[in-house]
Amino acid sequence: MTNWLTRLLGETQVKILLLLRRSRQTITGLADHVELTDNAVRTHVAALDRDGMIEQVGTRREARGKPAKVYALTREGEELFPKAYALVLSGLVEEISRGEGRERAIALLRAVGEKVAEGAEPSRDPKARVRAAAAILRSLGGDVEVERTDQGWLIQGYGCPLSAVTSRHPEVCAVAKAIVEEITGQRVTECCDRSDRPRCAFQISGAPSEAA
Repeated sequence: MTNWLTRLLGETQVKILLLLRRSRQTITGLADHVELTDNAVRTHVAALDRDGMIEQVGTRREARGKPAKVYALTREGEELFPKAYALVLSGLVEEISRGEGRERAIALLRAVGEKVAEGAEPSRDPKARVRAAAAILRSLGGDVEVERTDQGWLIQGYGCPLSAVTSRHPEVCAVAKAIVEEITGQRVTECCDRSDRPRCAFQISGAPSEAA
């Protein structure tokens, strides 16, 4: 997903963009993650800020002295990540919904998700199945982590590979939901954040000891 970005910006700046895609950071926080000095990171941040990919969004008092600037990814920075599908997919969903109804559109999107899920390696271990579902979402451009919850598992996204479409057509999330359901064999609740910074989230019901 980021090979062309690495060639364009360099490995360090891509790491910074990925970190800011997940959460807001200070210079010191970024330096700790990329294992460089504050001054070295400050040079990269200045370049990304100048190019409009990141921006200062406030300040935060840190343990080592005066308040530090806090940076975040801009909308332009988010658009660096692949979204060329948006126009075609949005138009397709609109046409299906208009001609055959929204439920038919959702059914077709789920069928696509189930087809994608066929590539996952089968496993009897519930945790492995959840991780396999997360791996498929990553391969599609998602940035997700798996978390244990009282109800089962949570696949938490730090962005959305379909964000250019889901704001207008939330039914498109049916693709990802079907992928997770098909691989895990469990009941899945879609709880995505569709605000200005969309983030995928899928709650998977079932204890870790349960078999498919």
